[in-house]
Amino acid sequence: MSIARIARISLAGLIIAGLAGTGTLRAQSSPASAVQPSAVKPTIVLVHGAFADGTGWQHVIPLLERDGYTVIAVQNPLASLAGDVETTKRVLDAQEGPVVAVGHSYGGAVITGAAAGSANVKALVYIAAFAPDAGEPIGAYNEKYPSELGTALKPDAAGFIYIDRARFRDLFARDVSAKEASVMAAAQKPIIGSAFGSSVEQAAWKTIPSWYLVAQEDRAINPELERFYAKRMGAKTTEIKASHVPFISHPAEVARLIEQAASAPVK
Repeated sequence: MSIARIARISLAGLIIAGLAGTGTLRAQSSPASAVQPSAVKPTIVLVHGAFADGTGWQHVIPLLERDGYTVIAVQNPLASLAGDVETTKRVLDAQEGPVVAVGHSYGGAVITGAAAGSANVKALVYIAAFAPDAGEPIGAYNEKYPSELGTALKPDAAGFIYIDRARFRDLFARDVSAKEASVMAAAQKPIIGSAFGSSVEQAAWKTIPSWYLVAQEDRAINPELERFYAKRMGAKTTEIKASHVPFISHPAEVARLIEQAASAPVK
């Protein structure tokens, strides 16, 4: 190799090294680096209702995770409304970035209290859920909007209540297979009866955009009560022909509603 060729190679090496040092070469050879990162998807926090736990969301969670969402299902003790609000609030506050809080049934009351004053909760989603105002007992409208579930509740010696297993599927999960409803009835998690006389100090739906799914064939919460809550909070409302547990019988529709709330622009 001639001396002149060696010199040219050496000079080229110096030029490349200099460009790399200044970052010019990387910018030219990697145009993808100039692309702005996509918006961060909210974390979805799911809050179960009475007579259930976080595993009840097992049909919805895979659908949300498939679409790129981080999902957390809270496990509440159901020993007091205040305790469940505090447990859920810890989960909400621990997340980095935006959060969508989803509550089913009694869990709607929980997210109403837990998300109040939160800086990172961008949306609330109520699935056939209670949505009380501040200082308003969860059971405030049971007489005006009665349901059949009250006739099937059985308390134990400590004041925790269960649903009569013989009536569980008919009143709670009518559109769920007999096999799955039987497991739900056997595994039901009791709730302290006094929780339905309790209230939250603040109502998050007054300041946070809300979505509501009305279950038209609900026999646990009167569908008219669900419509009342949705209208009062000004929620974006969808109705579905389902029992009290549409997240089990219609998980795709529930996941779709949650994702609508998650993708909505922050106002």
